[in-house]
Amino acid sequence: MKKTGILALFLVVFNTGYHAQMKSLPKLESGVSYELAQLRKSTLNDIKYELNLKIPESKSERIAGTEVLSFTYKKQNDAPLQIDFKEEVSSLISVSVNGQSIKPVLENEHVIIEAKYLKSGANKIHINFLAGNGALNRRDGYLYALFVPDRARTMFPCFDQPNLKAKYSLILTIPEKWSGIANGKLKETISQQGQKTLKFAESDLLPTYLFSFAAGDFKNFTEKISEQDSRMLYRETDSVKIKNSMDSIYTLYRNSLDYYEKWTGIKHPFQKHGMVVIPDFQFGGMEHPGAILFQNSTLFLDQNATQNQLNNRSNLIAHEVAHLWFGDMVTMDWFNDVWMKEVFANFMADKSTGASADKSVYDLKFLTTHFPAAYGIDRTLGANPIRQVLDNLKNAGMMYGPIIYNKAPIMMRQLELLTGEENFKKGVSEYLKKYAYSNASWPDLITILDQNTPEDLQSWNKVWVNDPGRPVIDYNVKYKGNVIDRFIISQHPEYGKEQKLWPQEFQLSLFYTDKVEKVNVKLAGKQQEISELKGKSKPLFVLQNSSGIGYGVFGIDKTMMPNFSLIKDPVSRASAYISLYENMLNGSGVTPLELFQFFEGQLQKEDTELNLRLITSYISTIYWEFLSENTRLQESENIENKLWEALQIQKAKNNKKILFDSYQGIFQSKKAYDNLYSIWKSQTPPQEVSLNDEDFTSLALSLSLRNPDNNNLLQEQLARIKNPDRINRFKIIMQAASSDQKVRNDFFNGLEQKQNRANESAVGAALGYLHHPLRQQTSIDYLPKTLEMLQEIQKTGDIFFPDNWLRSTFSSYQDPKALEVVNQFISKHPDYNPILKNKILQTTDNLKRAQILVKE
Repeated sequence: MKKTGILALFLVVFNTGYHAQMKSLPKLESGVSYELAQLRKSTLNDIKYELNLKIPESKSERIAGTEVLSFTYKKQNDAPLQIDFKEEVSSLISVSVNGQSIKPVLENEHVIIEAKYLKSGANKIHINFLAGNGALNRRDGYLYALFVPDRARTMFPCFDQPNLKAKYSLILTIPEKWSGIANGKLKETISQQGQKTLKFAESDLLPTYLFSFAAGDFKNFTEKISEQDSRMLYRETDSVKIKNSMDSIYTLYRNSLDYYEKWTGIKHPFQKHGMVVIPDFQFGGMEHPGAILFQNSTLFLDQNATQNQLNNRSNLIAHEVAHLWFGDMVTMDWFNDVWMKEVFANFMADKSTGASADKSVYDLKFLTTHFPAAYGIDRTLGANPIRQVLDNLKNAGMMYGPIIYNKAPIMMRQLELLTGEENFKKGVSEYLKKYAYSNASWPDLITILDQNTPEDLQSWNKVWVNDPGRPVIDYNVKYKGNVIDRFIISQHPEYGKEQKLWPQEFQLSLFYTDKVEKVNVKLAGKQQEISELKGKSKPLFVLQNSSGIGYGVFGIDKTMMPNFSLIKDPVSRASAYISLYENMLNGSGVTPLELFQFFEGQLQKEDTELNLRLITSYISTIYWEFLSENTRLQESENIENKLWEALQIQKAKNNKKILFDSYQGIFQSKKAYDNLYSIWKSQTPPQEVSLNDEDFTSLALSLSLRNPDNNNLLQEQLARIKNPDRINRFKIIMQAASSDQKVRNDFFNGLEQKQNRANESAVGAALGYLHHPLRQQTSIDYLPKTLEMLQEIQKTGDIFFPDNWLRSTFSSYQDPKALEVVNQFISKHPDYNPILKNKILQTTDNLKRAQILVKE
């Protein structure tokens, strides 16, 4: 048992602040303030919602709803009760409280119930309303409710905060040909007069963001999970994909479920299983118990799926199933800890999918999945910590991003190494059992883990969880003749003057012509001598972080590049690729052109699929963002030839597909255009390269960017597509890809209208084509308006859309004029929302670096 002074201080400050807040009534303001949430948590209990919704087939018609809201109330004073409802006043039709009809009052996104109508004890409020459409995602022929993080209040009046869990009874009246699903089991179906009414059982205890339902013209598939019928609703029409995927989907689900039940010692915590597979879903998935939403393109794969696609599917299913324990059963108390549910979902998904794989396969997948994405944010001046401060739930959507999805699992793996696997597992299981069906915070978990380890987790917690950034880790070797005399590792923060230290474990490897010497490092201080290396022969080169578990910018030994064939281990090669790229971005040791040509030379040699995908991604980024236009043109023919030659030489079909995708993403010559156009026109792929309908659509769009009059090409591709959801998606994207600038202008200007941004997945993809490097001479004019719209995008879009909006726009610019637009915007808005400002800095970081790295 160790001192927990930091935690104790946190609790004193928290409790003092809380009681000070309780002395004054919360002000009436939009969103859900922390102050309001704490007041309601102290006065409300036993919450139940009974909802009855009549859903018309046409998405333009409003949904009429009735609601019975029951709760136990601890009446403390004459303060009115605020019920969240972010809708127009006209949508609140009638309100009665405890049998007494009252005048409906809707102010600042809250239904106001005067204290005189309420009583201590049981209360019941009846509300007639028109449902808001903001979070109902109404598409042609179907809809799905997506209320995370604070969007339940946009659909119906509720207490929209995560620590007021409730039970939901739902009745849906829908067109007779439609199907429906919700958190609770379907109890009864009544059909009459072209409609049917679905009555669902009362749900388990859930926060508002996990309440969900879907209804529409879906196909139904049912299979057993844990001896229960589990229904899937889907709209995919490709019979080959359906046949190839269904068994795999359910097997992955069952395997994940079995793993988590054994690991946690807790059986599946909810009444049923259920899935809805959504075309153009704006997330990968969403963990509503009994009605998990999944992205169609990730779940349904054909027989030629790459390892990366298979990994993405297994990770996604394992992630969403993990949430049933981490987030659904035990929920964060406030959305500043939203990262907790996401880190555990990703971390446990990695464990679950890795349990049946060789350790090296698991390590490589973990490394290539998490590290480049985490570094992409943490290297920037806009980097955010894993745990952030949140004043109001209306800003909760901005908490999400690659740091919580990718840096946090890396942090959790280091925490597990620090505490020991068994201590970690014991502490997490204790945490889950203690807070089951309730709410908890990160300090709650750290307190439990702290009791199960002799390590000082409080100071560790500050640098890993509460601070942004990463260390720069380098080494210095002193030799006596050809023998190592001293080997010293040092670390310092990448930015800032504060002397921070990142305690962590990683591996060093010394490479010789005939052997590799490895040593494990537990880095704790600013400098550390590695005594095990004293007396070792001078190596050809040194590779830091050869096991790929260390976090930071690891200094490189340039002699590694000509001797790279000595690195036989795929994990070590991946770690080396990542370190080379990160050092290139920092202007250390290798130039963009040198690294581009090195990666180019690896195309035929690198036969591990995940590594080949990694280096082709780096090749594309360097080509478009860090080589000047003149250098690109000089390198263009050579890289096209290298990719095409590698495609012929590589043996694995998946590797051939990766190389083909890279080729079509980079090509600029007429020879390559004619080659790819012939493939697209004849729909005949290169030998042993498998292309499906979506691949040909992608190829058509790549060709369209190089075609000065592409209307016929795009129309022909549109005519080829048969699936109605994919037709709707392509119609959006083809406007942005059009060679007609007026069409592109009209598309961009149309995005000012909220309804034209409804399909966020398609809009994000379209922006990538609109701002492609080959179109930037004209698209640069859209940048000021893009930034001006950002706050509106954040208010009206889902949680990932602001980042998608910025990243799809800015990710491949290198023009100084683009950076000038960004700098002018930031300087003109000194009081701009700091989280959104950070997102701008994150997504324009490569643009800023390009000003230094791009050389003629």
